[in-house]
Amino acid sequence: MLQPITLRTVKSYQQDKLSSSVNVIQIEDEISATFELLKVLHHYNNQNAWTLLIAPDHVPSKALLDSCSIDTTKLLVIRQKHLVNLEYVLNSALHNGNFAAVITWTDIVKDNQLANLSINLEQASAKLYCFTNNESSVELALAQ
Repeated sequence: MLQPITLRTVKSYQQDKLSSSVNVIQIEDEISATFELLKVLHHYNNQNAWTLLIAPDHVPSKALLDSCSIDTTKLLVIRQKHLVNLEYVLNSALHNGNFAAVITWTDIVKDNQLANLSINLEQASAKLYCFTNNESSVELALAQ
């Protein structure tokens, strides 16, 4: 059953308890993406759950994460080139209870996938964050 979703454009420090929304984080470049990503990872670092990062190639290195005190033993990184079924991975991670957050980019999750997201976020145990540097992606998703 398809359910409408709510999209929120946030900065990573604007955390809340709403699990029924896709948190879209607007970024300008790779540097701002790295800072915002580190903020989200740091927020979920102390929870007793995994963080899934569905990542493009330019994500921060393990050395950078270690230097920022991010516990990489709780971080599962799947590179875009290794991903076969994105919707299955998103659905599984959001609903299986082992993940606190799922983080991805609009380069990976296309506009139509984001707009037609067919997972029930009301019952999701994890928060979904989607980084974008394309303002039209956010506007298109919000208009749906």
